[in-house]
Amino acid sequence: MQIGLRSLVQPELAAHVAESRAFYAARGERRGPASLEELQVLRAKQVLAPLPGTVIIEQDVFSLRIVVPRNKKVRGVYLDIPGGGFYLSSAAGGDARNLELAESLGIAVVSVDYRLAPENPWPAAPDDCEAAARWLIDEAETRFGTTKLAIGGSSAGATLAMTTLLRLRGSGDADSFAGAVLQFGTYDLSGLTAAGRLIADEYFLQAYVGHVADRTLPDISPIFADLRDLPPTLLIVGASDILLEDNLAMAARLSAAGADVDLRIYPASPHAFTAHPTPMAKAALNDRNSWLTNRFAP
Repeated sequence: MQIGLRSLVQPELAAHVAESRAFYAARGERRGPASLEELQVLRAKQVLAPLPGTVIIEQDVFSLRIVVPRNKKVRGVYLDIPGGGFYLSSAAGGDARNLELAESLGIAVVSVDYRLAPENPWPAAPDDCEAAARWLIDEAETRFGTTKLAIGGSSAGATLAMTTLLRLRGSGDADSFAGAVLQFGTYDLSGLTAAGRLIADEYFLQAYVGHVADRTLPDISPIFADLRDLPPTLLIVGASDILLEDNLAMAARLSAAGADVDLRIYPASPHAFTAHPTPMAKAALNDRNSWLTNRFAP
């Protein structure tokens, strides 16, 4: 058996490499806020009004943002958990992308505007995401006319999608979801694995779990969880992402636990690449859409 990064990349993606490299060379390297002051400045720039057609449902301490396809019967519901390092909310910023997803697949998209660190550190975010998932399990058939569900997230959102599934499995509800799409998640927040040590000095860790002595808790670092009995999972990550090794480790652990795992690696792509205007991002999102279409098939 031969295992190598090259063999995990679809050959047709080579056609997009030059354009991706040019885009990121012009864009330059970017990092998230490294202090509370930087975080507050960036948050002030993130205030967005909801798109027309977005329905906002207020819960006790968080809210849900819902978009549905126009003039189409809803064939499934996707629970979207936005990223942002656990300290930046991108739920409103995802309205346009979620509407496009809803129209493309004929599904409803429910996005979770969960509480943020450092004002609300762990376990606030996973508490909110679990509550959102349970709300959807209870309400999907009545509100959307379907019980076909999938879950997913990007970056911190992928981490929270995984911890949500682990919490649901504990009560026998994880099988309510037909699949999970995890885009470039971070799965070791403890810094105890080789992959986790690559991000051990990032400010978002201090903001989110700086008060926790043992960060190997599966609710924080799902790489340490028992990963049995989880739904089929698609993992998407860029070959230039600092979290590539973490995603490879999660794919391996899911596979060892008997899960149905589809790992997709995209060359010349850094963290969060699917949010960027490149052909590589479009290819990844098309792959995601095809995978989700199969999950929502009759």
